[in-house]
Amino acid sequence: MKDLILVIAKRLVDHPDDVRVNTVEDERNITFELSVHPDDVGKVIGKQGRIAKALRTVVTSAAVKESKRVSVEIVS
Repeated sequence: MKDLILVIAKRLVDHPDDVRVNTVEDERNITFELSVHPDDVGKVIGKQGRIAKALRTVVTSAAVKESKRVSVEIVS
């Protein structure tokens, strides 16, 4: 899932070398923290958060096989 987030985010931004994904995992949850260049934050979030919501939906769908709850946070 981390690779999936990286591929999608790198296609959206102007500075693909600055895209980073950090994974925070506990007993029930996996949180992916997506970090991008400050100029690209708006491109990853999208108008009214539509792109961020779509990214979260794709990651949640890919995580169906695991018994953990998955979330994506966008960090600048």
